[in-house]
Amino acid sequence: MEFLPTVIHAEYCGDFRICVAFNDGVENTIDFSGWLAGPIFEPLKDPGYFQRFFIDGGTVAWPNGADIAPETLYERAKSSKAA
Repeated sequence: MEFLPTVIHAEYCGDFRICVAFNDGVENTIDFSGWLAGPIFEPLKDPGYFQRFFIDGGTVAWPNGADIAPETLYERAKSSKAA
């Protein structure tokens, strides 16, 4: 079976950054500011709303249904672009 990354912990780290930990021990701080385009992500541009994220289905999600695929977050967390 292919490994499926799952976010197991997420913590707000200032601005539009979230510190995430995955089910295989990979941890990093991800800057979400580059993903805040389009109608579904518009509310997330408000820092107060951005901070309302939670873990749902193994990824970071928001009350309006916005989320980023866990595989995408995992690749970003493993890359040098994460912090």
